[in-house]
Amino acid sequence: MPILIVTNSPKDWPTQIENVQVIDARSYLTDPAYCEMKGIKLFNLCRSYRYQTTGYYVSLLAEARGHRPLPSITTVQDLKNQAIVRIVSDELDEMIQSCLSRIKSDKFTLSVYFGHNMARRYDRLALQLFNQFQAPLMRAHFVRLENGWQLRRIAAISANEVPETHWPFVINMATEHFAKKRGGVRRRSRTRFDLAILHNPQDPEPPSDAKALKKFMKAAESLGMSAELIERDDYGRLAEFDALFIRDTTAVDNYTYRFSRRAVGEGLVVIDDPVSIVRCTNKVYLAELLSRHKVPRPKTIVVHRDNSLAVAAELGLPLVLKRPDSSFSQGVVKVDTKEELAEKLEAFFAKSDLIVAQEFLPTTFDWRIGVIDKYPLYACKYYMAAGHWQIIDQARQGRGRYGRSETLPIEMAPRKAVQAALKAANLIGDGFYGVDVKQSDGGFYVIEVNDNPNADAGVEDAILRDDLYLRIMNVFLSRIEQRKARSYT
Repeated sequence: MPILIVTNSPKDWPTQIENVQVIDARSYLTDPAYCEMKGIKLFNLCRSYRYQTTGYYVSLLAEARGHRPLPSITTVQDLKNQAIVRIVSDELDEMIQSCLSRIKSDKFTLSVYFGHNMARRYDRLALQLFNQFQAPLMRAHFVRLENGWQLRRIAAISANEVPETHWPFVINMATEHFAKKRGGVRRRSRTRFDLAILHNPQDPEPPSDAKALKKFMKAAESLGMSAELIERDDYGRLAEFDALFIRDTTAVDNYTYRFSRRAVGEGLVVIDDPVSIVRCTNKVYLAELLSRHKVPRPKTIVVHRDNSLAVAAELGLPLVLKRPDSSFSQGVVKVDTKEELAEKLEAFFAKSDLIVAQEFLPTTFDWRIGVIDKYPLYACKYYMAAGHWQIIDQARQGRGRYGRSETLPIEMAPRKAVQAALKAANLIGDGFYGVDVKQSDGGFYVIEVNDNPNADAGVEDAILRDDLYLRIMNVFLSRIEQRKARSYT
């Protein structure tokens, strides 16, 4: 991919780097030759990114030309948004406190050059800030408050703001970045499209195990796509890909959601998309959505402090309480008495103003219907853990923690279970979902829609085998081709 460094004056960048062209902003904006160039990666180091300045237009027109500017217009706006800065400060709080613990003053400024700082002890923090705010040169300003350090402001800087003594380090980091040698990342082979699969090797209960991830990669490659496993620290590389497949446990308040949003902003095909993550990870939203569209479900109440005393009378006991952000059977409890109900409600209200309560339907298994692109993909029976009312017994470790599973051809699953699952999933979107359905007294009731369903080797693929992975990868291929076709019309 050709690389351009754009500055107000070529003198602002003091040296030449192999295979990198340094040009002035006026030439980039006015010379027709740059309009015709394809596949450009552009590093905008202009002196100002204020609205309608030269630097602003460099990034704006780069996006219009199909080039990939750093910073993008989205990043320029994010840098000005104090709400986003606070969110990043909160997420990186533990790292910030650790990295800045030795500093004696009440203020600190961190220079970030292509994701690095000259002091090794700040390098990890610099990389995380670069991942969040994709600007080649930045300064992050921290202040010490009563409860510790806080990121107060972060700003992109131009090349002429770099101190002379810093330039050797900046050139080294830029050269390394342009060569794509950061973190030992290998160059991908030349293929039609590039797919990133986000995963977390440290997750003890990932949505896809290592064997399944390899099968996804093999399926992608058979369709002419290069698939690469990426991790949390690869946030800054998203623009290199055509699609993102999230095989990491999703939540609105962590990095998976920001990966999804950034990927959509970069024009990638994304599963799980941000809307699906927001909708599926909140049980209150799902309760309202399923109720409004008359999807069969257990009797359900959205509980607040004003109606909490009526829950037991309305649903009977035992009943199930769910925190809005519960997942993997965590944040979901069964209560048997009014005293236990009052105790659990108080604990849940400490974290959320709204809680979901459902009637308890005892079953020996739950149906899980996998749905992709609004079509059913697989059907599994997830049996309850031994002696427990859920498929995962969170209080137990090792043997007996999970119930057994049984996979059936989708045609062999009860028609009403599949219909209910499709109706629920299609209300969310056209991504990859796992719909949990209970079968009780001849009826089928949707419990929830999961945006990040399991696809493990030997379980969900027991019937379709390698074709399961191929079908999912075909959805990516079709969507990438459609998106590319639209961009050229």
